[in-house]
Amino acid sequence: MAVSLTQAAARHVTRYLAKRGKGVGVRLGVKTTGCSGLAYKLEYVDEVAPEDVVFENHGVKLLVDPKSLAYIDGTELDFVREGLNEGFRFNNPNERDRCGCGESFRV
Repeated sequence: MAVSLTQAAARHVTRYLAKRGKGVGVRLGVKTTGCSGLAYKLEYVDEVAPEDVVFENHGVKLLVDPKSLAYIDGTELDFVREGLNEGFRFNNPNERDRCGCGESFRV
């Protein structure tokens, strides 16, 4: 099982953590919500929790709680700019459907 970050995502996280002045990486997980059932949650973290599964790419730690890992195994976290918008994109091979508004997904 693995989750990864692209170089663009790692650069963005590294810059944000430096601006913040603290942090060890980002935590990626899922929560139950929306019309398709699941939504991604992403947060910057200051400490690794004992239950976290830790992946490291391009010098950045990506922490995942074990319950979420089954839904996001194989996911690549990317950071993209499209016109005036920028943000994280989740490339999850387990997604079977996504709601029309793009907020939630189903595996």
